Amino acid sequence: MRQSPTFPLLCALVGLTVLAGCSSPRPHASPVWQPQGGTCSAGPAQSVVGQQATASVMEQARQRSGALMARILRPGQAVTKEFDAERLNLEVDAQGRIVAVRCG
Repeated sequence: MRQSPTFPLLCALVGLTVLAGCSSPRPHASPVWQPQGGTCSAGPAQSVVGQQATASVMEQARQRSGALMARILRPGQAVTKEFDAERLNLEVDAQGRIVAVRCG
């Protein structure tokens, strides 16, 4: 069986395409999508203490803190113990009022 003269060229092109997909981006390349928020700073979010823990209040606190994510911690709720510098924790009382704001 005789190969087409373009077959070796096609194989080389496929190989280069596969290798290009495995290469890491250049240092100056910027990602297409970046998450909103980052490292948490609880200080700017302290103004929500005493407020009812609604979705809008939680989002407002998350934005003020600069955190990537936020969660509400209820009394007696089991929580993970690992520290996450991008997470804001809103501790609430039995009535759902925010009693403490901290990062982690």
